Amino acid sequence: MANDKIERLLLDEANRCIMCKNPKCKENCPISTPIPQIISLYREGKLKEAGEILFNNNPLSVVCSLVCIHEDQCKGNCIRGIKGEPIKFHDIEDEISTKYLEEIKFENIPKDKDRIAIVGGGPAGITIAFILAQKGYSITIFDAHDKIGGVLRYGIPEYRLPKRIIDLYEEKLIELGVRIRPNTTIGPVINIDRLHEDGYKAVFIGTGVWNPKTLNIKGETLGNVHYAIDYLKSSSVYRLGDRVAVIGAGNVAMDAARSAKRNGAKNVTILYRKGFDDMPATNQEINEAKEDGIEFNIFKAPIEITEHGVKLAPTENVIDEETGKVKTKIIEGKEEFFECDSTIIAVSQSPRTNIVSTTKQLDTNRHGLLITDDRGNTTKKGTFASGDVVTGAKTVVEAVVQAKIVAETIEEYCKNN
Repeated sequence: MANDKIERLLLDEANRCIMCKNPKCKENCPISTPIPQIISLYREGKLKEAGEILFNNNPLSVVCSLVCIHEDQCKGNCIRGIKGEPIKFHDIEDEISTKYLEEIKFENIPKDKDRIAIVGGGPAGITIAFILAQKGYSITIFDAHDKIGGVLRYGIPEYRLPKRIIDLYEEKLIELGVRIRPNTTIGPVINIDRLHEDGYKAVFIGTGVWNPKTLNIKGETLGNVHYAIDYLKSSSVYRLGDRVAVIGAGNVAMDAARSAKRNGAKNVTILYRKGFDDMPATNQEINEAKEDGIEFNIFKAPIEITEHGVKLAPTENVIDEETGKVKTKIIEGKEEFFECDSTIIAVSQSPRTNIVSTTKQLDTNRHGLLITDDRGNTTKKGTFASGDVVTGAKTVVEAVVQAKIVAETIEEYCKNN
């Protein structure tokens, strides 16, 4: 009965769409989802056909329906939203894509083309695996974790992206004949050169960014201090206490703060050296954090972490006389102490060096990110990369967009070499 009601509400939502000739929703979708076409099919009850179109355009359609920044993309550019409520297309996409993935039976076609290694089963790796496996390439995913998913499984909390969806993707990849080697970190024992020697025509690197960046202040090694990227992997095993401070204000910081609250912390506070307008997190993430009871202590810079809390210095925005740009400056002599049981640091991530330190001719930039051209070619022949390990932390849909391009590049390489 509940499902019937949801379906009626979603159909009502679809019927509100005015089917724009020049749809701003599609135009502002990073992967150009054909939204009016999908809504039209949904109205006609053609969910399977709509699901196939969505999947072929974006294999991670169901994931994007849940975690995309809809306020800046489809929903935020809906004409209906100018004088009223925008169409919640992401809810319709969620229903269609989930149903399609649950019901589709992929054919394991003969793998009569080249062998390809995918290092890292995150968004980019999963996307390329789906595309190339369906074309007859023999795919093996090597993942350092016990299950694939990368940031989808170990970086996005359950309340935002249920693990059962990632499990479903894994089942479908296996259905397509993709082999998965879990708990296998490429670099220390098996390196990229060894993969090429063993007959992998192409190697794709999509290992993400799993090393937390540090604050470089006193106290970061204490027992009550944790890094957000580590905490989010298995937040339920941490004993944070009643009062938790989260340093940083990006989406990862919001996820960590909201997870801490869900796991029993009574008071969770975001500490940030700037104001709300400068926070990297989306407005939606910030508002949802506030709804969850997360508190914000802004214009405060951490200068030391102790076992009882964080020493803070107040900050202010000033104009740099040389550049004319606004910068944040510490106000000297007015330090204060924020009392808490645990501190979580969430100030971005960088790549691990397992692969580059054991591979010849694979260049990185000064941030440790792999250098590629716009087609995903690295500086090493037959080796390709995309996703966060190339760009730094970005959105899931951006990873999928680039991965589709790299899949084409890999196929061209295999055909011509």
